[in-house]
Amino acid sequence: MSFHARNLIKGVWQKSFSGQTIASINPSTQAEIGHFEDGGREEAEAAVSAARSAFEQPSWSQNPRLRQLILLEWASLMERRRDELARLLTAENGKTLVQSTAEIHASISETRYYAGLARHIPGHVLEVEPGVFSTLLREPAGVAGLIIPWNAPAILLIRALTPALAAGCTAVIKSAPQTALITSELIRCLTEIEALPAGAVNLIHERGHAAAEYLVQSADVDVLSFTGSNATGQRIMAAAAPTMKKLSLELGGKSACLVFDDVDFDMVAPKLAAAATIISGQQCTAARRILVHASRYEEMKVALRSALTKLKIGSGLEAGVDMGPLIDAPALDTVMRKMSDAMNAADEVVLRGGRLDGALANGFFLSPTIVAHRDTSASFVQEEIFGPFIVLEKFEDEREAVVRTNHTEYGLSASVWTNDGARAMRVARALRNGTVWINDHNKLFAEAEAGGYRRSGLGRLHGFDALIDFTEIKHVYQSCGTV
Repeated sequence: MSFHARNLIKGVWQKSFSGQTIASINPSTQAEIGHFEDGGREEAEAAVSAARSAFEQPSWSQNPRLRQLILLEWASLMERRRDELARLLTAENGKTLVQSTAEIHASISETRYYAGLARHIPGHVLEVEPGVFSTLLREPAGVAGLIIPWNAPAILLIRALTPALAAGCTAVIKSAPQTALITSELIRCLTEIEALPAGAVNLIHERGHAAAEYLVQSADVDVLSFTGSNATGQRIMAAAAPTMKKLSLELGGKSACLVFDDVDFDMVAPKLAAAATIISGQQCTAARRILVHASRYEEMKVALRSALTKLKIGSGLEAGVDMGPLIDAPALDTVMRKMSDAMNAADEVVLRGGRLDGALANGFFLSPTIVAHRDTSASFVQEEIFGPFIVLEKFEDEREAVVRTNHTEYGLSASVWTNDGARAMRVARALRNGTVWINDHNKLFAEAEAGGYRRSGLGRLHGFDALIDFTEIKHVYQSCGTV
């Protein structure tokens, strides 16, 4: 089945003003699976105008029961198409069908979570003096611009859009060109709901950056949510500064796994391999640095190399595949170049990865690489390399493990692996990361806030605190006097 993704503006699916369409390809085979309309600034201007008009209607922004019902119905519509959506996600993104199915399931679950919160965004009232009241209301911020990435396009759309809608905002979504089709189909489920006001949700596709730049710069966009690289996040902050809009930025990381000497390496190594190769290493929280107690460092080299070489690489639609391709040719070229530079500079190459040939030659497949290195200042230890690339390090004690892990500009996530419960909490507390898992990795939930310290971003996603980015607090003062 071939898909065609149009732009959605004020409740109408439209062709682009330019009349141009772009092919969407399967990264496992480079076969075309559909097309999307190539929009730009004109579409963005029209979409923002539609969102502004819809927001100014209190029937949406001040109607939490309506918003809850729409979110609940949307979740049900996605659930009916769950298998179809998962297969499209795998075809367009390349990740395994198991991962895609889990992502769609999580998207449905998170939509229902924010549907519940839509009717519980409370304020409070204080009597500050006799007969003098301060009422604090949490109100929707306005129009939200959402720039969605390609690596987990379903759940990353949902985790931005659902709290925005629950809070009472309207939205303009800018999809990633690599995953425009799945984004469009998810929003198509939403637009089937008759009660959704025209313009409350708008969707723009584009190959370039004109629409995204307009969302960042427009004074009519009150909130901007972006997930992507730190460099792009910095440019967004600078471009958004004149309008002083609220920003929610998740900007990547260099997640470390601290492995102590009391764990079962035969059990832990396969889990670390899976954590490092989730979405082929193209997840912000993927394991990228593995720090091991010196007494078992050599043992980990063997165990981790064995676990990674056992992974089955292939099309995500094939049964039993553990890792699919990278998203596209530019990503493959960039990761291969950075991996090559790292292997040339590292103290030791433990496992040499590379481009796959044979039956997989037409896809953007890349096998995992492990390098061992001592100096934490090395560029490949510090930089987020968005692929199946691991740096192996060793430490002598807890203090060194924490110091080495915290030597980074990022602070998104980390994990601690030990059977000593007190040590696990002690080390987790010392790490400068927004999320720390104990004896696990990459566990994210709708109910639990996630976000980063330092250059990993601003704000929090998931959980109740995600609503903060999409709301403003209004203080209403009233002196009523006393009887």
